[in-house]
Amino acid sequence: MPESLTSSEINSKTDPSVGKQYDTETSKDKQIKEFFDLVDSKKIGLLNTYRNGIGPVGRSMAVAKRVGPDFLFLANSHSRKFSDLSQNPECQFTFQDSKTQDWASITGVATTVSNSDPRIKELWSNGVKAWFGDLGDGKHDGGPEDPRMTLIEVKAKYVSYWLHQVGALGFAKEVGVAAMTGKVAVTGVLRELREGDLQAARKLA
Repeated sequence: MPESLTSSEINSKTDPSVGKQYDTETSKDKQIKEFFDLVDSKKIGLLNTYRNGIGPVGRSMAVAKRVGPDFLFLANSHSRKFSDLSQNPECQFTFQDSKTQDWASITGVATTVSNSDPRIKELWSNGVKAWFGDLGDGKHDGGPEDPRMTLIEVKAKYVSYWLHQVGALGFAKEVGVAAMTGKVAVTGVLRELREGDLQAARKLA
């Protein structure tokens, strides 16, 4: 149900929608598990890098594999994201579900490896070829040994995510009642996983 806005919240200069949905009750183990469940159901997200002179730049990426709170991607080494990451390895990867409004944001540090990394063969699938093309020279064929085929590994250092607690009708009702009464809509839970939590998540994986 919508919750009343208090003068103490105004005086504290905090965002009431964040404060009222921030989850301080659920155990970290359960928060980690539900984070894994959320991202495993969303295979495509946005990888955001930082480009000097421009700022954040994002593009759609498919997750090749999740390893605990960390993520692996197969990518073309000729992409500009590699020059971005060579200058600033910090990046962000985000997911959002347009139906439920659930979302997750992973801030991390990316490393890239050469085509000789054995994980590339493990993660490669025939569908990946569609994004590379085949030059017909027996080398640049979109296969796992194509020299353009490169691995990006994002090690998470901070995660925030939001999970809905009401369905579509409940969401509309919550927002409508809050707007009419001056209360604050509470439609889900907002959670944070910091570095200590993420170290624990790597052990749970």
